[in-house]
Amino acid sequence: MLIGLISDSHDHIPHAEKTARIFKDRKVELVLHAGDYCSPFMIPVFKGVPLKGVFGNNDGDKYLLMKKFQSIGAELMGSFGDITVDERRIALYHGTDVPITEALEQSGNFDVVITGHTHQKKQERISGTLSINPGTAHGFGEEASIALLNTSSLEVEFVDLS
Repeated sequence: MLIGLISDSHDHIPHAEKTARIFKDRKVELVLHAGDYCSPFMIPVFKGVPLKGVFGNNDGDKYLLMKKFQSIGAELMGSFGDITVDERRIALYHGTDVPITEALEQSGNFDVVITGHTHQKKQERISGTLSINPGTAHGFGEEASIALLNTSSLEVEFVDLS
């Protein structure tokens, strides 16, 4: 299965719209967002995208974010998501607390750990677990990126949004 990975969109509507188009064009079957949407007005951009997400440390009105997720048929899982796809167990966490991220990576409980928060792309094997950070979809004047994960091969492709 091809999964779209995104984090740290931080209210950047043009990059979110481009991301949604890429995911639709690439026919991803699931999109995982590691948080920091920031404002609830971001969520409708992802309508029609099979979206699951978690909260980030900069997300504002959590209640309204949950309602917006529901309104587009998406799932907001709170602070942490535990998803199984193609017999791969995936942890989805924003990455705010480094010791929690490291514990997830080193636990041996997950095939893949997806985080955001640092705005830095990452693809690394840690204790047999593939740890991925798609970078920041916002870009903040530098590189804006998302990622694609093939759950069969565990290959990762980073996609530049700039």
